[in-house]
Amino acid sequence: MKRIMKLPAIVRWICWTGLTLLILFTLMRWGLYLFFNRQGNTFADLSSSFFLGLRFDLRTISIILLVMLLLGSLPWLHPFKSKYGRKFWTIFLYIIVFLVLFLFVVDFAHYAYLVQRLNASVLNYLEDAGISMNMVWQSYPVIRLVLGLVITTWMVMWFIRRAYRRVRNRPSAATKRSRIISAVVLFLVLGFFIFGRFDQYPLRWSDAFALGSDYKANLALNPFESFFNSFKFRNKYDEKKVKTLYPTIAKYYNLPPSEAPLNYTRTEQPNANGISTKPNIVLVICESFSAYKSSMWGNPLNTTPFFDSMSRAGLFFDHCFTPTYGTARGVWATITGTPDVETPKTASRNPGAVDQHSIINDFTGYEKFYFLGGSASWANIRGLLTNNINGLKLYEGEDYQSPRVDVWGISDKNLFLEANKVLGQQDKPFFAVIQTADNHRPYTIPEEDRQEFNKVNVSSDSLRRFGFENIEELNAFRYTDFSYRKFIEAARKEKYFNNTIFVFIGDHGIPGNAGDMFPQAWTEQRLTSMHVPLLFYSPGLVQPRRSRVICSQLDVLPTIAGLSNIGYTNTTLGKNLLDTTSQAFAFIFDPDNNLSGIVKGNYFYRQQKTGQGELFSIINNETPVGDTAAAARRELGQLTEALHETAKYLLLNNKKKH
Repeated sequence: MKRIMKLPAIVRWICWTGLTLLILFTLMRWGLYLFFNRQGNTFADLSSSFFLGLRFDLRTISIILLVMLLLGSLPWLHPFKSKYGRKFWTIFLYIIVFLVLFLFVVDFAHYAYLVQRLNASVLNYLEDAGISMNMVWQSYPVIRLVLGLVITTWMVMWFIRRAYRRVRNRPSAATKRSRIISAVVLFLVLGFFIFGRFDQYPLRWSDAFALGSDYKANLALNPFESFFNSFKFRNKYDEKKVKTLYPTIAKYYNLPPSEAPLNYTRTEQPNANGISTKPNIVLVICESFSAYKSSMWGNPLNTTPFFDSMSRAGLFFDHCFTPTYGTARGVWATITGTPDVETPKTASRNPGAVDQHSIINDFTGYEKFYFLGGSASWANIRGLLTNNINGLKLYEGEDYQSPRVDVWGISDKNLFLEANKVLGQQDKPFFAVIQTADNHRPYTIPEEDRQEFNKVNVSSDSLRRFGFENIEELNAFRYTDFSYRKFIEAARKEKYFNNTIFVFIGDHGIPGNAGDMFPQAWTEQRLTSMHVPLLFYSPGLVQPRRSRVICSQLDVLPTIAGLSNIGYTNTTLGKNLLDTTSQAFAFIFDPDNNLSGIVKGNYFYRQQKTGQGELFSIINNETPVGDTAAAARRELGQLTEALHETAKYLLLNNKKKH
């Protein structure tokens, strides 16, 4: 007791307030468990959800307490030294407690209706406020709920005010030194609870979706996590416009006619000409694999000779584009088949978009793996992967024996070798994704590889002429090729190699000057930032061929399934590139400049949000003119709008199939 009395009054009061709020949050989570445990889970089954929920609650509460500590330390707002301060904090806490209870009540109603925790999409109802209010009035006992909120707020505040009086009536014996130390310690503790873990990345809402089921994830979250994390997104699609544009989409994707709107599902049967050996799949998502910087398009610096040799021995698509720029968006598009048109953040960070169907799940009987050298908490990608790929075994930095080399974790070479070690032990067919990272600042070349890798020196003039900013970037690009070679050499020694399709796709390109290697539009309209290699490599299973078919990351999974003789359900915007009846094009979205467009045929069409469109040639430096160009501008303008609006819709309506 004497030690407690040495703590400043404000610190003791903040601790009592925090404890009261924590009990309130815990009771709310127990309420969700008791009322909505339809699967019959025991508490033991859900212990991990409750523990993670405790951490989320501590973060929310710590933000409130940190505000109290910082503002309450000011003389005119001190709760025990200022009369104005006492009134201020009483009103403040009444408002906070009421808002907490109000959000929980709305959250419970939202969960009962949609089986989702409260998110910012509920604000869309404000657009039809009158209808929405009438619906609420007619559906819920509004008066009793408001009365219950008021009474419960008073009850909670009774405990907080009682704690305040208890602290006030027991004067503190704290010295100036102990006041400073205790305030600093409390600040650090609250800061830790807000960050949430001892790690490079803070606790994130997506961690809840690593628990194995939607119910466990929803139980762990609280309405503050789900609502405020989704608030900055509020991806607003116009359903009327989506329906109006549906016939355009249907025409390009062989979908049902317009009288059955917003049905994007295509059930594809196994391909009679596909590979009949139930091949393993290794999909490599290659960091910053920009086409114009590589050897496959004749860059004189010959940066990727090994990959070039693989491309000559495999099915290589040399007109592949990523829908947009950025690793998180590239991973999203590849795994889901939907362009990430979320702004300003990425879709992987949006709790409302975490539920996504992926064709990977159609590979039934396959083991599923995802390997990356660092942490899956990056960009909240963990939520996309673990929530949507059934039975996924996720390997991250701490799961490997290899040493960490930089912020991105272990080196790409060691990532490949660690993955190869796991895959070599498999007796069942598998679908593995390997995501690389070394071709990225800080451009680390591990010490252990420097002698064998042999860095090069190139003049600054040659670097600029052929697409590189500096020698570090060039050598990092070359190191990725070194890593691919070490991986394939190691894989050839394993029993799985001969029955495996290796698929390589860039996560995005890099904007820069492609010089004379490509027409001017590729540089001036930033196509270089989306142009990447796509390679299907499997000696003995895939016939070598170089294809100029225009394609996209969206097409990767449908094509893998088609090659593998797998029947699958396609619900988004990807196409099987081996299906000669489908039309070839690639959707482009630039969130930084608010542009969207299409690469199709000989043209790149792009338009601003205002609808103003431009047409560029991708085969020469001539300006497209005449009737043919005018017709292309009209066609691609309509297709661009249809794809953009449909992508916004699908981000929130591509639910996984249970």
